[in-house]
Amino acid sequence: MFKIGHIHVWDKKNKGDEAIVLAVQELLKRKFDSCVIKDFPVEVLKKYNKTKINALNSCDFIIIGGGGIFYSYFLPFDQKVIAEISCPIFLFGLGYIKEIDAPLWSDDKINSVLALTKKAKGVGVRDLNTKRFLIKNGLKATKIKVVGDPAAFLFEKEISFAKSKSLALKSKKIKIGLNLNYSGWLGFGKWHNDILEAYQQVAEYFQKKYGADIYYLKHHPGENNIYPQLKIKDLRIVDLPPNEQKKVYGKMDLIIGMMLHVGVMSFGALTPEISVAYDIRNYGFAEFIGHKELVVDLDKLKAGDLLKRAKKVFKNRDFYRQSFKLKKKKIFKKSDDFLTKLQTLL
Repeated sequence: MFKIGHIHVWDKKNKGDEAIVLAVQELLKRKFDSCVIKDFPVEVLKKYNKTKINALNSCDFIIIGGGGIFYSYFLPFDQKVIAEISCPIFLFGLGYIKEIDAPLWSDDKINSVLALTKKAKGVGVRDLNTKRFLIKNGLKATKIKVVGDPAAFLFEKEISFAKSKSLALKSKKIKIGLNLNYSGWLGFGKWHNDILEAYQQVAEYFQKKYGADIYYLKHHPGENNIYPQLKIKDLRIVDLPPNEQKKVYGKMDLIIGMMLHVGVMSFGALTPEISVAYDIRNYGFAEFIGHKELVVDLDKLKAGDLLKRAKKVFKNRDFYRQSFKLKKKKIFKKSDDFLTKLQTLL
């Protein structure tokens, strides 16, 4: 029976962060029968604490990820902490975050990321942009595997009859899901009007042409401060635990989102999502699943590109479902192969 230390971001206010943790641990329990998982916040890498290091070293091995572990907010990692971890370290499904208009990283932050990746016995990142970032800064390409984002494989839990009825999920109406990023991205103010107007345009089109139901797929409590500004008639709010929220994504015909894990879980639920890109990771995920067209640039919103893309993707939604189904199998194999290889390295 393995004792696994799991270092991760776990902001339970953020469905994406919670979904990542749940999904990684579901995969670990599937691969390592009867394992015991001990949780550690990512901050354990940032501040030296001998007691916590001893707790880490009491584990058989450590998994770091998934999620945006390589994020300025969490950096620099303390290289003394990294040096004193004696049990095997594996990075699994994590990624590099670089928000639009965010400053470049200082050398101490970059160097701490490299120290961690060089110490790790296995490096499995979630997208090609993370791999490119690590290679650019000196890590050997041969050490890096691109395994995808584990949240795509989060178990989908059935929704209660009462909740399903209140959300009209069994209705035959076209269903369009929306999500905004209002969880702390400082650049939202710059694009505020363009984003809201583009979303309103999409909602109005689908309501008038198809009589569609419009859903707001809540991802973070901060969104309470922004989605009312959409002023969309009869907007239905979906705010469920991650496993149930993902189930709802599978009921949508099309999703327009911003938060990365709305897109990741939509992909996992086989529903096409057009991502309004506020971060390099939006582009990275679309590239990884082989559909770069599922991203719209912020500076193209004013030209009506979101509605143009929404019409086209909606028309081809069955194609995307089939494409996602095949791609999801391939990504799962990459993830499973990484964990199988991990077993041989212990």
